[in-house]
Amino acid sequence: MVHIRFEGRSYDVTETQIGITESMTDTAIKQQLARHFEVSSDRFNDYVCDRRPSGDLIVRPEAVYG
Repeated sequence: MVHIRFEGRSYDVTETQIGITESMTDTAIKQQLARHFEVSSDRFNDYVCDRRPSGDLIVRPEAVYG
């Protein structure tokens, strides 16, 4: 399962729905997400790919504290 937080909305999709694989780099995942959402790939520059021990992937904006 892939959980995506993009532009204030949450999306839960399977890897096959968006065409990503477990072996893809963060950059490749972000590029694929940009194609999926039909936006420029630079829109995901400040996003983090968080791979969970369960096998799930969370793609979210980088958290800034302080």
